[in-house]
Amino acid sequence: MSKLLVTLFLVSSLFSVSVFAQAKDYTNEVVSFLKNNISKNPNVISLDVKVIDKKDMEKPEGWQAYIVSFEGKAKVGKDEKKISQNSIYFVKDGIMATELIDMKTGMKLNDTISPKFKDEFYTKSNLIYGDESAAHKVAIFSDPLCPFCKAFVPGAIEYMKKYPKDFAVYYYHYPLEGLHPASPTICRAAIYLELQGKKDSLLKIYSLKIDPRETNEQKILDVINHTLGTTISVKDIHSIMVQSQFEEDRQIANVLLVNGTPTVYFDGAKDATKNKYKSVKVH
Repeated sequence: MSKLLVTLFLVSSLFSVSVFAQAKDYTNEVVSFLKNNISKNPNVISLDVKVIDKKDMEKPEGWQAYIVSFEGKAKVGKDEKKISQNSIYFVKDGIMATELIDMKTGMKLNDTISPKFKDEFYTKSNLIYGDESAAHKVAIFSDPLCPFCKAFVPGAIEYMKKYPKDFAVYYYHYPLEGLHPASPTICRAAIYLELQGKKDSLLKIYSLKIDPRETNEQKILDVINHTLGTTISVKDIHSIMVQSQFEEDRQIANVLLVNGTPTVYFDGAKDATKNKYKSVKVH
């Protein structure tokens, strides 16, 4: 189920701030409150709610951030869709808020909270450079048409690939389809090449000269094939293996609450600076 649809479910059931009985640890209350309210939506068939992490915030003092997972099924028109999403809720003194904003900086404090990067997310299919046993693991979520990704990803990867004992670089495709409709096709093509063992082709897709708004898959593949010297077909990018990897990358991003690109994790923790790799004494 899309993040937008799940968000609509949540918004339909909650105000931005809610009140419930006070408790020392709000885990049980958060789960009960969310499950009871969201389940009232007639389109929700089943719902499992769990708190997967809880963090005490330094600022604002006294607030706790709860990372909550939602798994279940819901009706969307005549179809039955899967619900799978993580969300953040802030709690203090029996008050729940879906969002906290620093009025001085305009920063959403939601963006400072991130689940831990689980070991099982480091898969061989996502490892593009370096040794699995390297001293440091760097995970990158990127959209090849994102201007910020273009400015960061190729350079960062080119640097780290020179030191395979120091960096294991894991790459996750996260196309921002709403901004760049051409990205999903490009990502699928890149996955197809990666599955063929042509992982060096990943960096080449950042140099594609293509209209981000293009939606015709054949036209997009024509540009890719001309630039990379490949012969990828529409059928190739919709193979079961490609689709499986494409969805797996999106699911991992969903679990980690990735909402922008590039998003970088360094040794399992979200790296807001995106530059921690530069502080490593390489060998």
